[in-house]
Amino acid sequence: MNEELRIKEDWVECVIKDVGEVLTGGTPSKKRPDFYSQEDYPFYKPTDLNAGINVKESKDFLSALGYENSRKAIKNSILVTCIGATIGKTGLIKREGSFNQQINALLPNEGLSNVFLYYQIIGSVFQQQIKRNASSTTLPILNKSKFLKLKLNLPPYLIQKTIVKKIEELFSSLDSGIADLKKAQDQLVIYRQAVLKKAFEGEYEIKKLGEVAEVKRGKSKHRPRNDKSLFGGKYPFIQTGEIRATNGGTITKYKNTYSEKGLAQSKLWPKGTLCLTIAANIGETAFLGFDACFPDSVVGILPNQELLNSKYLNFYIQKIKEEMDSKASATAQKNINVRILDAIEIPIPTEKEQHQIVQEIESRLSVCDTVEKDIADSLEKAQALRQSILKKAFEGKLLSEEEIAKCKAHPDYEPASVLLEKIKLEKLKSK
Repeated sequence: MNEELRIKEDWVECVIKDVGEVLTGGTPSKKRPDFYSQEDYPFYKPTDLNAGINVKESKDFLSALGYENSRKAIKNSILVTCIGATIGKTGLIKREGSFNQQINALLPNEGLSNVFLYYQIIGSVFQQQIKRNASSTTLPILNKSKFLKLKLNLPPYLIQKTIVKKIEELFSSLDSGIADLKKAQDQLVIYRQAVLKKAFEGEYEIKKLGEVAEVKRGKSKHRPRNDKSLFGGKYPFIQTGEIRATNGGTITKYKNTYSEKGLAQSKLWPKGTLCLTIAANIGETAFLGFDACFPDSVVGILPNQELLNSKYLNFYIQKIKEEMDSKASATAQKNINVRILDAIEIPIPTEKEQHQIVQEIESRLSVCDTVEKDIADSLEKAQALRQSILKKAFEGKLLSEEEIAKCKAHPDYEPASVLLEKIKLEKLKSK
């Protein structure tokens, strides 16, 4: 018997309301501090669902009184985010608690595997249903009535358990491979730092940065939200995110431009200027690929070309990034001033030696870049494989003929249609 016939024989297509009770959460009154505590009952929010199948902790907690005045989710309930940018984020809670209004809780009926339902909900097919049925506004919302109508493929209970076991075996193997890839990523970071450390260990003359380069802070204090008339002209205006995105390379694209008015309160830095972020994410660098302006959260560095190679300086700054961060003032937003930058000591070998050092670093780091890309590609493929496993599972294509035959041979085996009828009868009895 082929797979399609096997599905039609013992599987059924149903909807969420057929498999359990659904509750929409809410937030107990913030005007009642006695509703909240430090550790009594978890109060789950979408960010707490990052743990996925193993949600045990929450950032906020309710007191016993707050819990009594809230929507409750028993242990092993499935929480699904149905409002906002993270719509579809799902968690299986291992500790009873309450949850906010962004979340719908599915409390599965007896005779159903909550883990099976969790895996089906995080699969791409179900997630696409969520996206399709959500309101297409700035803030996507999937209301409870629509959530209840989302479709599921339901096999017999023994098949559910066998599918879960197979998924977990495959995911365990996949997770092991992913852990190895992430370990390799960490080792590459260490290797990069080792390359940079070794490159600058020679016996060289030491100069202060301010002696061999012009170091000046950007002059643009305004942002698009403050004064629209400053923007929309022909002069590129670079921000810190565009510097960070290059990972020490060259900026080739920009989103914002300055008008003549904007330029008048700023400065147009020449192509090739080394940009350095000095606030928040301190020590990110990039070269300007064109003349541009930038804000006062960025410093422009123009080395004396007779004394200091720009690429050599860029690599040296990457080497001392953590040291620079430690010198930043501990205000609400960390930042480092030009005076501190001017005083940074930098080894100055000959022009020829600087060029050789740059070549050696670039050669070694280019190998790193290639390996890093291969790892990133492999991690992306691993995520695609995870979704492929889930898709096959809920199409009835994951188990072998032998595994299915073993389930069918069990005395407790029954088609999913029989299981749903039993659930319906139990619901009628409980009314």
